[in-house]
Amino acid sequence: MAALPEPVASLIGALSKLPGIGPRSAERIALHLVQAETGAVKQLAQILVTARDRVQLCAVCGALTEKSPCAVCSDPRRDASLVCIVERPVDIISIEKSGTFRGKYHVLRGKISPLNGIEPEDLRIAELEKRLAQEPIKEIVIALGTDVEGDATSFYLAKRLARGELKITRIAHGLPAGTGLEFADELTLSRALEGRREMP
Repeated sequence: MAALPEPVASLIGALSKLPGIGPRSAERIALHLVQAETGAVKQLAQILVTARDRVQLCAVCGALTEKSPCAVCSDPRRDASLVCIVERPVDIISIEKSGTFRGKYHVLRGKISPLNGIEPEDLRIAELEKRLAQEPIKEIVIALGTDVEGDATSFYLAKRLARGELKITRIAHGLPAGTGLEFADELTLSRALEGRREMP
């Protein structure tokens, strides 16, 4: 079998590093791109660069946005007394698709995982505590996955954030164990949010 030209092999290697794209998918995409019209490939490259340049993280909640603060943080119709804690910005998109949650968000940017060198100081917990002091937050909903790190982070947050009249709940375990929010459908997420319970 003839070897692929080096630029194609390099493109396959780069594409296979993307989430959800295995070696065979990467090869199919790479072969499609090198045979496509030059104009279409240049347009795709420009769209990628533009998206990367224009999308940033919201200074308040950490969501993906083009303008900070993001649309959710700046929407006066959202319930400012209710904040949902998620691991990653993409988790906000999953919850928003459920159409059930009307509060605001806070992205941790990870979970506590000593084995991977991720300590509480590496997460956006201090920023959340600052928000608790400045915003009229009455309830925090912890919406982390149900794996070991998600459970440990949830219990750590419940202890660290406990204060006065603040209610701390966690979404119900209608989510598949050991997975993230992106794998749950809208109905499952909706029921999990509605079935949240207070943390001890």
